[in-house]
Amino acid sequence: MPQPSPHEVSQLLRAWSSGDEAALQTLIPLVYEELHRIARRYMGREREGHTLQTSALVN
Repeated sequence: MPQPSPHEVSQLLRAWSSGDEAALQTLIPLVYEELHRIARRYMGREREGHTLQTSALVN
């Protein structure tokens, strides 16, 4: 999934805050993907042999 621009995300957030449920359904996977990206970066700095997975960190 291509990464949306900050402007597109802001538009979706405004639409959602105005009651647009379709905007929320679009935002959920975008936010989840970004959280995974951040978690992978964070976990990449951890020591060898750690047991925490990125999905567990995100959830």
